[in-house]
Formats: sequence, structure tokens, C-alpha cells
Amino acid sequence: MQPPPLHPLAPTTRRGFLRQTGALAGTALLGAIELERAVHAAGAGTIKIGLIGCGGRGTAAALNALNAGPEVRLVALADLFADKARAALETIRNRKAAQVTAKPDDCHIGFEAYQQLLDSGVDAVLIAPASHFIPAHLQAAVEAGKHVFCEKPHGIDIPGVKICEAAAEEAARKQLSLVSGLCWRYDPGLREAMKRVQDGAIGEVLAAQSTYLSAPYFALERQPGWSELEFQFRNWYHFNWLSGDQTAQQLIHSLDKASWALGDRPPARVWGLGGRQTCLEPRFGDQFDHQAVVLEYADGARVYGHTRDQEDCHRETSDYVIGSKGRFSFDTGKYRLSITGAKNWTYAAPNPRPSMYDVEHQTLFDSIRRGRPINNGSYMCLSTKLAIAAQIAIYSGQAVAWEQVEQSARSFALDRYDWEVEPPVKPEPDGRYPAPRQGRAELEKWLIQREAADPQN
Repeated sequence: MQPPPLHPLAPTTRRGFLRQTGALAGTALLGAIELERAVHAAGAGTIKIGLIGCGGRGTAAALNALNAGPEVRLVALADLFADKARAALETIRNRKAAQVTAKPDDCHIGFEAYQQLLDSGVDAVLIAPASHFIPAHLQAAVEAGKHVFCEKPHGIDIPGVKICEAAAEEAARKQLSLVSGLCWRYDPGLREAMKRVQDGAIGEVLAAQSTYLSAPYFALERQPGWSELEFQFRNWYHFNWLSGDQTAQQLIHSLDKASWALGDRPPARVWGLGGRQTCLEPRFGDQFDHQAVVLEYADGARVYGHTRDQEDCHRETSDYVIGSKGRFSFDTGKYRLSITGAKNWTYAAPNPRPSMYDVEHQTLFDSIRRGRPINNGSYMCLSTKLAIAAQIAIYSGQAVAWEQVEQSARSFALDRYDWEVEPPVKPEPDGRYPAPRQGRAELEKWLIQREAADPQN
């Protein structure tokens, strides 16, 4: 049999890709949901999983899922590109051969591949494609009655997050488990620390400094024969319309931890700064390479978030939470968690230390086995909104009220998806991609659709 074509040309429309959602009835459930009925009953035998998005993160997520139990089986994969799906299948099979029944013919390729996978009889899906596609894939998975592990970010624009909010609510109604790829929520040490913070170990939380300073993601050079669209899809981390920038890819983890410490409530106002200084080559797309944001809360609390992706610079991932009676600090490089206050505390990590990536999948599959669904919808959507708010504020240079963020109608969704589509961003004559320029005009790109639709707003 001939392998699937590298570029299947079956188009899909915007309507088919990004369905309209109804009005939200409320906030999706957070944490364990104590329900008696499960879609996949405990003791039912094999749990068949499918992987949507076969890059490095998706491949690793599949291995984490297979670590969750010997009865978990990888039966199908889906990706835009045949070479990526087959490479992921080979990697996973080499590590977990006894738990992989998928064969090359079970690799679904193209823009409709996710739907073909959902129709293949899987019980649960791991969603880890280019972030642009996550809302539609999550919505389709829940509609199909599947349990879900969904990578972050849960949308790269507010309309996308609202699709995920509605999908999370529908998952709760259908008694489906939904676990977010905001992995620090599943780290045992950080869970213990946050419980102490929320129990008052440092008093009232006044401020948090969350830092994620790193180097650029691996960036691909353009290859002969690639169209502009293929180059951008293969290099999707570096294009805002596909990834949401590093605010959605990296800083979201920092903002999620800070939001956790503050009780997962929205800020009143967001402002920040950033720019593109060293990542100027075409392979780095149209993104900024350094960003800082301030979240201001109604009670006076503040979050200071910093991220940078530049070579030959200081690297650090850390969190400091300042309270009225003490301080919590987390050095992720040394994995040191400590509280200084009325009663000092340092986390004693077990050896070996559990992987948070394994824990999140163990939690998911245990919920499926026990018939007690869990749903991370509330915090995963709030933290995604925080990342989007950061991008709006940083890219516009404006202070943005939370109400403006919630009302943003800008969508990066395309009218249709096929290999003939022109991407929304193009290189300039020198081959570089234009980065957004701070100013009121950039803010209006996020808000003008709402203003045009409702002149009284």
C-alpha cells in the first residue's frame, strides 16, 4: 500500500473547523467531579487512545499516557504531515511496543485528520497540535464523547478560549474527563506548597513574580519545495497566528502558577512591554523575543511576569510569592520549594521524584478507570486568558481592562483550511516577517471588531 500523501488536499471550511458555540451557562468545573457514571466503565479492559499532533510535545504526551497503565493502548495518530506522524509512531513503538497497536495505516494525515481519528473508535484523545487548532479539536473531541488530555494554551484568542470553555462545560455534562497540559498543577511538590499558601502560611498574598527566561525554540530553516504555508506550519512556534507567541507557550505556565497562588481570579487591569531585538531571522517568524507583564488585581495584589527567548542571556525559571506574613519561593532548576514565615518549610522531594507529566496522565486514566471524571476547565481557560491578555497589552503597549480582554473579538481562525490558502502573515522583501508595532492601532486589532459590532460599547 502506498503511504498517505504528504499534502492531502481535502479542504475544510471555517464553519466546519471552528463551529459556533452557544452562550456559556457558567464556569466549568475545577478539580475532581464526584459522579457515579463513567463513559468508560471501570474494569472495562483496554483504554484506546489517539494522538492528535505528533510533534515533540505530542510524542512525549503519548509516552506519558502509556506510562499510566498497561491497558492503555495507542491505536491511532493524526497530524498535518505524514513524516511527523510516522516519526512519532516509530519513536513511541520503540519505547512502548507492547502498548502500540497503531500501524502506518492508522496515521491520519491532513486538515481533517483529527476528525478521522475521533471516528476511529478511540476512548480518549491527547490533543497537542499547533495551538491554533486546539479549540476546534477539543470541541470535536467532546462532541464525539471522548475523554481528553489537552495541551496548553487553550486558545490563542478570546473567541477560541470561549470555545474551550463551552467544551469544558459540555464535558462535565457528558461526564467526560478533561485534563489540561498546564503541567505544574500536577507537580506533587508545588501542590503541597500551594496548599500551604492557600491555608495561610504566608498570610494574604500581595504579589507574585513569575519568571521564564529561556532560549528560542528550535527554528527550522526554509527547505526547497516548501510553500509559504508549509514553512509556517512546520515552524509554527514562531508565528503568532499559530502559537500565540511565548506569552501563550512559556509565560502561560508562570502566570498559571501565580494565578493559582492568588486563588484563580481575574485581574482588573493588565499592562506590559516587550519587543524583538535579536531573533530577527526569517526562521523566527513575527514574534517578540522578550516580554514583561503586570497584572493588577482589584484588592491591590500584583503579578509580575517575565519571559525571554534570546541566546547568550541569563536563563531562569522561578516563582516568588510575597504574602503579608511570609514568602514562598520556587527555584525550578534546583527544584527547591520553600516557605519563609511564622513556620519555615522546605519541600522534601522523594527520590526518584515523580514526573508531573506522568502524574497528569495517571490522574486522567485513573479517573476513567474509576468512573469519577475530573475537569480542569475553569483554571485552564482563565490562565489562557491571562496569557492572551499579556499579549494584547505587550504588543499594543496599552493598559487593558479585564472587561476589554473578555470582549475581544479578534480571531486568528481562517475562512478555510487547505494547502492553497494564503497565510495571514507574509515575509517582507528582505525575507523577514514584520513584528507588531506597539500603539493604539495594535490594540484596535483586538478590540475593533467588538466596537464595530456594538458602537455603544
